[in-house]
Amino acid sequence: MSGYQLPTGALVVRTGPRGDAFYEAKWRWNGAQVKRRIGSAWLEPDDEGGWRPRRGRVPEGHFDEKRATVRMAALVAEHAETEQNRARADSADETATATFREVASAWLEWLKNVRGAKPSTLRDYGYLLAEPGLPHARGPGVYAGRVITAFGDRAAADISTRDASQFLSSLDGVGLSARNVNKHRQMLAAIFAYAMRDDTFQLQANPVTRTDKRKEPPAAALDFYEPQEVEALAAAAADGRHRTAPISRRGNAVSLADEEIAARAVEDAQDAEMFRLLAYTGLRLGEALALRWADVDLSGRRLTVQRAVSANTEGPTKSWQVRYVPLADAAHGALARLHARGDFTQRGDYVFCGRLGRRMDASPVRRRFHAARSAAGLRRLKLHELRHGAGSLVARETDAVFVQHFLGHSRISTTERYMHAKARLQDVERLNDAFAVSRP
Repeated sequence: MSGYQLPTGALVVRTGPRGDAFYEAKWRWNGAQVKRRIGSAWLEPDDEGGWRPRRGRVPEGHFDEKRATVRMAALVAEHAETEQNRARADSADETATATFREVASAWLEWLKNVRGAKPSTLRDYGYLLAEPGLPHARGPGVYAGRVITAFGDRAAADISTRDASQFLSSLDGVGLSARNVNKHRQMLAAIFAYAMRDDTFQLQANPVTRTDKRKEPPAAALDFYEPQEVEALAAAAADGRHRTAPISRRGNAVSLADEEIAARAVEDAQDAEMFRLLAYTGLRLGEALALRWADVDLSGRRLTVQRAVSANTEGPTKSWQVRYVPLADAAHGALARLHARGDFTQRGDYVFCGRLGRRMDASPVRRRFHAARSAAGLRRLKLHELRHGAGSLVARETDAVFVQHFLGHSRISTTERYMHAKARLQDVERLNDAFAVSRP
């Protein structure tokens, strides 16, 4: 009962079948009214149809108002303790019988509705928690459903550290990478941590925290395109070299109408400018896809990054913060050329859009990037490496704090890896001074 605020009761005088008076206590519990009889009241009728205290000493088995108030407080406390014990017992029964599937489902709902997790994060966890044999949204594949197969129908409270450790070892056995195994481990630990809360399933322990985390290989060295390579990439896209020639069902080349040729030329130019903007601003692809002309200040040479597309859903940025990105000449020129297209350049229009002005999808953009990369004869890097390149190139000329704000990192430790991705000229000069041979 410690720390709990008991409800306040009200004392009422009632009349029994024989006309005698008795005290009754009433109060509310969880919205419902509770009544309890206290006992015979040491009262007598007054001249106005009510009751007044009797004279003399209160006999055993009777209550005056003071004694009735004390008894009422005891009844309220007893009832509260009984109800709390019953609630704890019900909760214990629920905890004992709640399956891992039910706990995981509640955790996902909490992530979505309370924590506001990004749609892409919820999608990734959904993949790991998918039912076995569930078909993929695209393609003929089905989900392995390893987590649900191992734990789905088991009571969450019965899953032990040994069970969790054996499951992680089974992932090692089927060839999952250390990073993938750790991803499963992190998710399971988060689910059980949620289930331990007093307002959820009140589990007594987290069976995952004492399992072994796999040692992951060090992150690969950053590689990125230099500005001249970015321009070669953009040129391949602008020339349409990232497109495949249209072929008919019979395998013959198809000639395009002039209108289609013109429309494709506009799309190709937009692809080129998008690759430039990603490389010269460090925007994430989702941030670029959500960019509207209202976010572009050409005269002030600044972008306002306040939205991003995640799992085809538009929402806040990854860090949930608005940032302002200055525009270098190369990025400013790309946006200026896009704005000159005439169509879909109102404040509410998307900077990068389809033929009908709608927001573009991420998957086709990535495919066209890969095709343009191959057409330009560049080494195989992912589209996200354009962001890495922006951070690394800027890091050659400025400090880590500027790079952090430029890229929108929430932690400076994330930025540190950009600071020495490739040797800076001033670093080489410092080393030459350090290792110079002394002359007499």
